[in-house]
Amino acid sequence: MILPTPRAILFDWDNTLVDSWALIHHAMTATFEALGQRPWTLEETRQNVRKSARDSFPELFGERAEEATAVFYRTYEADHLKQLRALPGAAEMLQALAAADDLLLGVVSNKRASLLRLEAAELGWDRYFGPLVGATDAEKDKPAREVVDFALAGTGIAPGPEVWFVGDTDIDILCASNSGCTAVLVRAEAPAEGEFGNLPLGGHVSDCRAFAQLTLSALEIGKVEQQIRDFS
Repeated sequence: MILPTPRAILFDWDNTLVDSWALIHHAMTATFEALGQRPWTLEETRQNVRKSARDSFPELFGERAEEATAVFYRTYEADHLKQLRALPGAAEMLQALAAADDLLLGVVSNKRASLLRLEAAELGWDRYFGPLVGATDAEKDKPAREVVDFALAGTGIAPGPEVWFVGDTDIDILCASNSGCTAVLVRAEAPAEGEFGNLPLGGHVSDCRAFAQLTLSALEIGKVEQQIRDFS
């Protein structure tokens, strides 16, 4: 795959950099039970959890959305730092990419912003990132373009193909499309035919180690191309 040389990489957080499906599922189960609804199976959680609580809970719980939000976050916050697990190769990937010249790393997540920053600090990863953007930081949450504009504000980098938006679900691909960025899917399963409709997908890799290789190769190619332009 041939991708534009990145100036910035914006990562999704949950299940792109950290393994959090079990935590999210536990909190969703507690929320459904507290409100007298049938809990989702783990597979249903994996299929349905995309939007921020601000956007999804009114759809799920109607007038009791505020109560549901309180239950969810109370349950999630109880032990999320103890249960926090980096995905294989994520730490090494971030260390390698942070050492690259002129490459901005950031996070755009639909996780509550305060929790996102706590988790990044717990892993010692906050030093790698410029923007760490969570739900409600921007006027609108992912997949809206506003969240990418917010993340890049003040960086001197505008949304566009040289900004890679990296995630594991359709909402990440949609957010990339909405903001004009290059979408890169990172997950073990290759995208199914027609899975993302007409949304452009810049590439797919299976895991963080493969993504590090892809990015470093793209950066090296970019250096060579720049040298050729300078020589010409």
